[in-house]
Amino acid sequence: MSLARLVVTAVRIEGRTKTEVARDYGVSRRWVYELVRRFDTEGDAGLQPRSRRPRASPQRTPGALEDEIIELRKELSDQGLDAGAHTIAVHLGRRHGEAAVPSVATIWRVLSRRGFVTPQPHKRPRSSFIRFQAEMPNERWQADITHWRLHDECEVEILNVIDDHSRLLIGSFARRVFKAADVVASFHEAATAHGFPAQVLSDNGAVFTAAPRGGRCAMELELARLGIAYRHSTPYHPQTCGKVERFHQTEKKWLAKQPAASSIAELQAKLDRFGSYYNTIRPHRAIGRRTPAEAFAARPKTTPSGPRVVIAPHFRVRKDKIDVTGVITLRHNSRLHHIGLGRRLTGTRVLVLVADLHVRVLTEDGELLRELTLDPSRDYQPMNGSA
Repeated sequence: MSLARLVVTAVRIEGRTKTEVARDYGVSRRWVYELVRRFDTEGDAGLQPRSRRPRASPQRTPGALEDEIIELRKELSDQGLDAGAHTIAVHLGRRHGEAAVPSVATIWRVLSRRGFVTPQPHKRPRSSFIRFQAEMPNERWQADITHWRLHDECEVEILNVIDDHSRLLIGSFARRVFKAADVVASFHEAATAHGFPAQVLSDNGAVFTAAPRGGRCAMELELARLGIAYRHSTPYHPQTCGKVERFHQTEKKWLAKQPAASSIAELQAKLDRFGSYYNTIRPHRAIGRRTPAEAFAARPKTTPSGPRVVIAPHFRVRKDKIDVTGVITLRHNSRLHHIGLGRRLTGTRVLVLVADLHVRVLTEDGELLRELTLDPSRDYQPMNGSA
């Protein structure tokens, strides 16, 4: 028997006073009076537990604002952009002013109530993460290459460079395949816009390091020349370059929502458009919901502080054979260059003497066939007026 039925029975059947029953059963007189009134009016149904939920909630988010939250969520998701509660709050603040924006918790509850949030209890809490972040802009850049496919399913490469402190996208470059010289060229293009960093962090890809091959690649040589410290992540540990790895996901999520690019140039235009949005509009959770451009501009920039290394001249002697087109090939800074010698010499075995950019080509008997200064910007080094 429920306490409510016991109380009503004591009043109506035993004839005890409501005050006496309230005292004996340790309940309020008001509750006893209410129970008796409901029993007299509704019978046994009046003794069933009643919801304590208020009939009206003045603090409830207006329906129109809830609809706007859902509309923003769908709009951002359809574009492949971040659509979390924090980002929605920033967009609402830009539209209506900060005073009219509900809390992030309220926005999250609206999304949950409308079925847009799927609980993921398996995830580690953010409080358990150990974060490493540069203190100043340009203190450290993170660089990495990822892959994407064009409309014809042709695979291409994208080089992304992120500022470790501000998360600013320093540059996003697309090429069919990145060679070591291409990485250096992209680095200088980025530095022209944002200044040189004090340090660069990358993985151990062949275009980033030649240590496994017992030497130094073009990027390593160039950074040493500029006095920029160069660090590589632990092999098979992508978390070291976690910021740029995470950016790959953000960028690809957006690209997947766009029409597939049919060319490298079209893909580059898309990357430039997304980069502008990412840097100047999208609020970033890791930097206090500011944009990367705001965080990058908020503090003085670090500059290279290491000693500038004078790269010693590179000397080598190699044997080769002139091919059917009258050409031999020579690799300089991880890039192949073709040196013309003439078809009449096809099949001739030669010695190639290299001192940095100064090249001498001799027959095995010591006859000088050609002497030149290599032009690193040209793949083919033509003969002066001859074929």
